[in-house]
Amino acid sequence: MSKPWPHRATRYPGDRASVHSSFWFVAVVSVMTGAVVAPQTVGAQSEHALAQAPAFAVGIERCTFTDHTRRVINYSTAPHSVLSTNRTLVTEIRYPAQYVPGGPTELAGAPPVAQSGGYPVIVFAHGYDVTPDTYAALLDSWTRAGFVVVAPFFPDEQRSEVTAQRGVNTEGDLVNEPADLAFVTKSIVDAATSDPTACPIVSGLVRVSAIALAGHSDGATAVGMLAYDRGVDPQGVSFASLRTGLSIRAIIVLSGDEDTAQPYGTEASEPNLLVIHSLTDQCNPIRNGVKIYDAVHQPNKWFLELRTAHHLPPFDGADTSAFNVVVASSIRFLQISLDGMSFPTRYLAFANEWPSIARMYVGGLGGAKFNPPRLAENCGLN
Repeated sequence: MSKPWPHRATRYPGDRASVHSSFWFVAVVSVMTGAVVAPQTVGAQSEHALAQAPAFAVGIERCTFTDHTRRVINYSTAPHSVLSTNRTLVTEIRYPAQYVPGGPTELAGAPPVAQSGGYPVIVFAHGYDVTPDTYAALLDSWTRAGFVVVAPFFPDEQRSEVTAQRGVNTEGDLVNEPADLAFVTKSIVDAATSDPTACPIVSGLVRVSAIALAGHSDGATAVGMLAYDRGVDPQGVSFASLRTGLSIRAIIVLSGDEDTAQPYGTEASEPNLLVIHSLTDQCNPIRNGVKIYDAVHQPNKWFLELRTAHHLPPFDGADTSAFNVVVASSIRFLQISLDGMSFPTRYLAFANEWPSIARMYVGGLGGAKFNPPRLAENCGLN
């Protein structure tokens, strides 16, 4: 099956988890009071730029979920073949753990901090030729703000598998990933509510009525397909049926693309949508993020335009200023969305506090209002 979108390979050197652990700040304290914590390197002149230690450390566990319900094309072979009905998804779980001043901020297997009713959950999809750990700075920031983050390793797009194939283009596996995300999300819901043996760490820990989907690059494209696509996946299963039964309240698309072969539409539940893309992203031009944004016809959507960032650095922490704005804006978006609150008008003003780094739109955007630069495509280091 040929891909209906252009090739978006994101090729960066090894994961930087050890560097990411230093990004320990929490971007938002309280939406209700307007007391906002943002890194001092972004808009230090802002009245909101206050320093605070993290609310939690980050506990990390892995669970493995195996889907026996579908036959999946193996994109690591030429010609492409069909595997047996086993789709194994190793999944990394980040969760709030007890923070000790001066202690480590990531703790494998740490006891979780219990919370009545559980924590809202974010299911995160990584991009091509990387892993969830590439985004440790961002995922840790979300966890420290009081979310459980669930991030599967996609079989043919994670770095170890791409490297093992020695040049074979495995990016076509993207078409299998919306069903992966739905399967993992449903597995987490089951483990949290009825089958704790499947993933003991999440039993009673997550609030299954408050789910967000988020992804970067190819992962963002997969998220967009699962959330909005009106067509069917490679197994002939409609995307609408894949998302049925999931309490998805928020969608975050980070430098994503649209599946132009099938129509997008707004879900009846109208989950809040946040698209983040950079004007100077040469790997996946911003016009592709605008297409997704415009395809979703609902008022509760926001577009955060980064001014000078590239494709990955705003999301792995390498571009500190852009990353800090992404963290602050996304945490506030998630808190409002997953707590079922109405967006205060000050959210837009808050996201526009650093105009040299980013600016935010709400509601309509469209080509008539937006004329992005035409840049040479380049997915290398930048």
